Amino acid sequence: MRSSALMSILILRATAAGQTPDSFRDQIVAQERAGLDALKTGDLRTFGNSTAEEAVFVDAQGPAGKALVLQHTAEFRLTEYTMSEVQVIQIAPDAGLLVYKINETGASHGKAFSARVYVSSLWVKRAGKWQCLFSQETSAK
Repeated sequence: MRSSALMSILILRATAAGQTPDSFRDQIVAQERAGLDALKTGDLRTFGNSTAEEAVFVDAQGPAGKALVLQHTAEFRLTEYTMSEVQVIQIAPDAGLLVYKINETGASHGKAFSARVYVSSLWVKRAGKWQCLFSQETSAK
């Protein structure tokens, strides 16, 4: 009950700010997809531009800042991906938490991989531009 009251307050705040919950959700999901698509094409510039300078990404190897993430991403390519179980929680008018499951295939450091992962990403809008501030990946069973 408490979380539904909080969600209602967040929805009202978003609506008052001129955004519907669906349009906010669509913006966040589009940003995440643009980053994933950049990983398919090897466009590290686009991927890097969508990552905040102080961003922290967490995976099985632990936390990493933007520079280390970009270094590791240089030898990472997605071939295909599908997002499912997508949820967006609006935290503020210009901040949202995206949670989803991804099925992905690709190559990392010269080795093919296939994975199912739960992802959470925190997106913030600064000076009219969306940036990923935090992301965490957890292997899915």
